[in-house]
Amino acid sequence: MSQAKVILNLALKIARQAGELLVNRPASWNLTTKSTAIDIATQMDHASEKLIVEAILTARPNDGIIGEEGANRPGTSGLTWVIDPIDGTVNYFYGLAGWNISIGVKDSQGMLVGVVHAPTIGSMWHATRGGGAFHNDVKIECNDPVDLNKALISTGFAYALKDRANQIEIIDGLITKIRDIRRIGAAATDLCCVATGMVDGYIETGLMQWDLAAGALIAREAGAVVTTTLWRGMELTVVAGPHLHQGLQAQIPE
Repeated sequence: MSQAKVILNLALKIARQAGELLVNRPASWNLTTKSTAIDIATQMDHASEKLIVEAILTARPNDGIIGEEGANRPGTSGLTWVIDPIDGTVNYFYGLAGWNISIGVKDSQGMLVGVVHAPTIGSMWHATRGGGAFHNDVKIECNDPVDLNKALISTGFAYALKDRANQIEIIDGLITKIRDIRRIGAAATDLCCVATGMVDGYIETGLMQWDLAAGALIAREAGAVVTTTLWRGMELTVVAGPHLHQGLQAQIPE
């Protein structure tokens, strides 16, 4: 069995375990704020990260880890796990669907394995580099070609309120030129929805490496183009099939 397959099987197992923990939402909340007052973490973010990290280190004690909630450690194996224990914490806090557990694993060549588990919508996505992308074990491909005027686009908004005015310029310019907008509330789920053809494209600024790690690999393996470029001091991510990606890029204001 290849290394990628071994790592994938472990990541799938751990994601399911974290999902089982998280579907039992607590009756009360311990909230901490991070970058802004609306960027929150709950006790369940920390509990999920603890479960994931302990499971990784039990199986692979020499691997590195980068976790959104701070569980960072260097490794010696050449592999690093990039984890978001709850992507879409605000959804999770409010009891909305779409939040996920995102687990990516990278080596010296980039992302090797990606797993995104969204229990509330019955979805497990996974991909390995060069091995294609899958939704609930069924191979998937993004929608392509899609013309701009027929495109369903998902997006999200930054935690930093000052950045939202710039993001609104993008949406304002697009809304009369596309089919419609969707706001799911969890970046990795957005990326996987592009991969599955549930939406045609995705635009967002300010994504962190744990937001992108697994979902971007899954989108790429499904045929999507994923780019992150500097725009007005922010990192702007655009994801879509090749034809639509060009059209979306052309609509980004200077």
